[in-house]
Amino acid sequence: MRHKLGILVTLLSVLALGACGSETETPSSADQPTTLRTGPWHANITVPGGDIRFGMELSRVDDQLEVTLINGSERVRVPEVSLDEDRLVLRFPAFNNEIRARVRDEQLSGTLTLVKRYGKTQAMPFVAIPGARPVAEDVVPAKGDLSGRWAVTFTEPDGTQYPAVGEFSQRGNRLLGTFLTQTGDYRYLGGSVSGRNFELSTFDGAHAFLFKASADDNGELTGQFWSGTQYEESWTGLRDEEAKLADPTTLTALKAGYDRFTFEFPDLDGNPVSIDDPQFAGKVVLVTLAGSWCPNCHDEAAFMAEIYPRYREQGVEIVALMFEHLEAPDEAMEQVRRFREKFGIEYVTLLAGVSDKTLANEALPSLNKVLAFPTTIFIDRRGEVREIHTGFSGPGTGQHYDETRNLITGLLDTLVSEPAETTQSSAALNP
Repeated sequence: MRHKLGILVTLLSVLALGACGSETETPSSADQPTTLRTGPWHANITVPGGDIRFGMELSRVDDQLEVTLINGSERVRVPEVSLDEDRLVLRFPAFNNEIRARVRDEQLSGTLTLVKRYGKTQAMPFVAIPGARPVAEDVVPAKGDLSGRWAVTFTEPDGTQYPAVGEFSQRGNRLLGTFLTQTGDYRYLGGSVSGRNFELSTFDGAHAFLFKASADDNGELTGQFWSGTQYEESWTGLRDEEAKLADPTTLTALKAGYDRFTFEFPDLDGNPVSIDDPQFAGKVVLVTLAGSWCPNCHDEAAFMAEIYPRYREQGVEIVALMFEHLEAPDEAMEQVRRFREKFGIEYVTLLAGVSDKTLANEALPSLNKVLAFPTTIFIDRRGEVREIHTGFSGPGTGQHYDETRNLITGLLDTLVSEPAETTQSSAALNP
């Protein structure tokens, strides 16, 4: 009996050890590495006015996860992607923004954090689901076609108004477009039309924008605009194929009593750099007021980085005066370094101050006003300001982007062709 009992105990022990060994060798589902379905996803970021809707494309390259944001016809590759267990982080270092999300049932939910002026942050919910965006159940056929050009007026919270031009392209319930303003554009917008209501939005790693509007019986548009969690404007629009903005070269000028534009700010090593330094003597100098937080400044920087090597050989220097969201110099300089790395910038970048137009005007007293980032100042070989261009129309504006590029290169071509001892008048450049 004792012999049989001993055999039974031994057998049970072996079975128990075998069971434990089985659990050790076969990881539970919680220990399995997280995978995300590749292909199209649709994402929402929630702001006070509703949801910003955009697409994402997930892919794997050399076993590394890559994520691309899709806004209308724009594709933006996320610079830094990390997936650790069930946590996904999308970083946009040149803007200092990020998305942090958890993976649950092959879906993503988390938070977008935007870094604003003086380092203040805004957080908003983020959700993404694999697959193409389904048609919403409440969407009805569009009543009318919004395609074309619109004269738009935005009204700020304090009642201040400013003009804009809306350019839209509609196919069925699908709507694409942008808004051009005196200080730049709202880049690539995508959205939909339902009846007489429509929405356009974008998130490209920088700003989170949502536009909504309705058309009345006369075709007039009335709507709201939200930027992030803290800012809202109202706006109206009337169809006008001749709508246009003021000439961007007429908005900013040298202040009365000044005959030169001067600057002196530290470079990224802390060394002071001045327009009077020998490296600029006898050169055509293009100075741009910019910031790493500014999407239009990114558009301009991509263009400037492209043309600089060619024009440097012809005696052109480019200087970017960077006005950053962060007050601490070390943090601000790190943002500028990331900005330089993103575009492969070889021209001079100087830390000029905080991203406040009033403070920028104080730092540059020779200008009558700073209306926009970017603002571009063209200085000829004799040190005379020949033109000041407010704003920059980026690639989201189509032909306006081409016109802006041609304006800049055309003026540079004229300036480099002039010897240092003789220059034409500004009026001769712009008859």
